[in-house]
Formats: sequence, C-alpha cells, structure tokens
Amino acid sequence: ALESIDFKNALEQFQNLVEKMIIPKTKESSGLYTKDADEIGYEKFYKTTRTLFVMLCESIFLKDVRLNLSKNQNGSSIFGCFSRESVGMPSPSKESMVLLVSEKQQITHSVVKRKDVIKGIVKVPLLHLTVTASQKGLITVFSKKRKSFFSYSFYFHQDTAWITGCDFLPNLKYVVAVTESTIILWDYKSKESEGNGFVIKPMKNCLLCVSTVTIADNLARDTILMGDDKGYVYLLTITSDDFIMKQSKAGKVSQFKVMDAESFDMPKRKLHDAWVGKVKYFPTLKCFGSCSTDSINSFVLDDIKRLEDHLPVKEFSVPKGVNAFTYCGKAKVIVTGG
Repeated sequence: ALESIDFKNALEQFQNLVEKMIIPKTKESSGLYTKDADEIGYEKFYKTTRTLFVMLCESIFLKDVRLNLSKNQNGSSIFGCFSRESVGMPSPSKESMVLLVSEKQQITHSVVKRKDVIKGIVKVPLLHLTVTASQKGLITVFSKKRKSFFSYSFYFHQDTAWITGCDFLPNLKYVVAVTESTIILWDYKSKESEGNGFVIKPMKNCLLCVSTVTIADNLARDTILMGDDKGYVYLLTITSDDFIMKQSKAGKVSQFKVMDAESFDMPKRKLHDAWVGKVKYFPTLKCFGSCSTDSINSFVLDDIKRLEDHLPVKEFSVPKGVNAFTYCGKAKVIVTGG
C-alpha cells in the first residue's frame, strides 16, 4: 500500500514536471516565449525523474521520453505504466498526461526465419484472436487465453503468388487471405497439419487487399470486400452452403478444396484508375471506403450498394492519391494519409 501511494505521488510530481516543460514549448511555438535560465533542460529532467522513480528509469528510456516531449507538445503520449493491482485503462472521466496501459508481452513469429514480411495483421477482439499473414504464405492465428498465447499456423506454399492481405470471417469462423490470383479460406480450427479449407480461383486481376463486411444479420454468411490492381472493388458473399455446393471438379490443392471463382456472383465496380491500396467497411457509418494512388478518384466513401449499381459515388481527390485511411467514431472524422 505504501509503495502504491509513493508511486502515485511520484506520478503527480512527474506530471507537474512535464507541464513545466510543455508550457514554454507551447509559448515558444506561438512566438510568446523567450528562453531564460529557468527552462528545464535535459540534465535537470534526467536527475528529477531518476529521483522520483528511484532507479526504475534507464538512461535510454529517459532520452526517449525527452524526445517524445519535444515532438508532442501537449504531452499526450509519453510512456505507459502499470501496477499489479490494476492493469486496466484509466477512467474515461479523468484525463491524465501519464497514460496507463496494460503490461505488454512479446510473442515470436517463425516468419522471421524465412526472411519474410508481414502483409496483414488483424485483431478479433470478441474471440481474443490476432491473425497475421506473411508475403510468402505463412498464416497464423494467435489466441490469448488467460495470460498466455498459443497459435495455429500453416504455410500456404501451393501458390507461387504472394499473399497481399488477410482478415477474419466472424460468422463462418474462417481466416480469409488473398494472393495475386486466389482467395484463401482457412479453417484455423482444423487438426490437419497442412491446413484445411478452400481456395477460390482463378481471379482475372491481381488482388491487393481484403476486408470483412461486419454485418451480423446471418450467422451462416460472411461478406468480403477486395481491391485489385485495375482499380476495381469486389463484393463477395460466402455461405456455409457454398462449401458443399461449389466445389470444383479440379480436386484439391493440398488439403484445400478448390472452388471455381466463376460460380460465385461477385459484383465489382471500377472506382479508381490505379491500384486499390486499401478497402474497409465501417459498421457505424454503414459505408465502405477504398483508396488509391489515383489523383482523380483518390478516396471513395459510400454505401456498399454502390458496388451493385451505377449511381454516382461519393469521392474526393488528393494529389498523388491516398495510401491509407481510418475512421474515428468518437471524433466522427475520417483521416487519410497520402
């Protein structure tokens, strides 16, 4: 209890120290401040912080904190701390410059051994899962139960094309990944050592990204958004019946059963004049977004029904296009990066 009180007191004093450092920087950026002898330099910051937290702070760590303060003048992102008694986030009603975060745990990924790169990371909060897919075909599902991680993985080496993205189908409980010419549906719960699932092929254009449309209206159906290298965005709906009815006579690809892409009703619409870099569905907005390096139609945000009709879409352009975007529900803003 005494340790907890001392630590909270140290945090309060550290917050005061941060405020004394931020105020001059804020005034300086607005032209209202001139440097004087009372300014807190690195040496004073270093000694004070080491005194407050005894020997808990490494020198390299304090240099990182100082660097963050110079970049973030509002002090909103400095470092995280956690206590044994309470590992959760702080109360939303209280704002603090010192953010409480849960204890981090590092997990290894065998993909590093093959000099591979991760092409997609997807978090599935409801199932406590994290899905990763590497460029050369290693797909892994990390599952956290209690405080430990365990994983399911397989190496999809039957296709010479590289994996370009992945996501999770919440209703069918399958992992979906796309390569340049195929769609992979992996049953990660299968006990087969080489994986078990379905491959939809061939796709005429090169698939570059994939995202699940999260509409919980049918527990036996999932809808997928995909983008290709010709500027098209696809809409594909998969049902549990498709796994039985649409298997191709071509047989299997390893443990994966083949389904003919032409047997699916797959609406598509050309929204961009360049590669589609990212597609995403926002349940709160009931809209999908897609972006491209296309300078004329850089970003599209509209109802998913626009992929099945020819009505005008809501779009805007950015010079040299848009590479990434996201939506913040709390601020009600779309943020793009180009």
